[in-house]
Amino acid sequence: MGALIGVDTTQLCRSIIEGMEHAEKALDGVDRAILDLLQQDGRIANVDLAEAVHLSPSACLRRVRRLEDGGYIDRYVALLDPSAVGLGTDVFVEITLVGQAEATLDAFEAAVADRPEVMSCHLMAGDFDYLVHLVVSDVADYEALHRTHLAQLPGVARMVSSFALRPICDRTAYPIGR
Repeated sequence: MGALIGVDTTQLCRSIIEGMEHAEKALDGVDRAILDLLQQDGRIANVDLAEAVHLSPSACLRRVRRLEDGGYIDRYVALLDPSAVGLGTDVFVEITLVGQAEATLDAFEAAVADRPEVMSCHLMAGDFDYLVHLVVSDVADYEALHRTHLAQLPGVARMVSSFALRPICDRTAYPIGR
């Protein structure tokens, strides 16, 4: 019958199944509330979390496990005070590569990801190719890192470093509750 009206029934079934899978993955208000609370305190007791979102502890735990299994929760971490661990200097480095060949990008990305001082590295659109956020103890520490590692990164044509004077806003929680 699908052929009579010009509908590919196989494709229609796939679309329906994909829609159902997407609906299963969609976050409702309770899921968003759970994620908001876990972003504020990843060590919150399940009983307290359940009470805050008006669920039984077992229903809340099932939701948390579903959010973990669904990839909404990547991992649980402890957020450290960088100054307390001797890494109170943030440096942002704009990096321009010699070219955009896939091999150049791959080599640079592998090398920069291997450095523990790199807190984040973003491929950018605009005047430079990458924005790298580093943490170091002080300017001398950055100079040593620059000489021994950053200047040796593959494919780098230009680097512009900027030192943060102080953080104004430093969030770790995504605004999903909207």
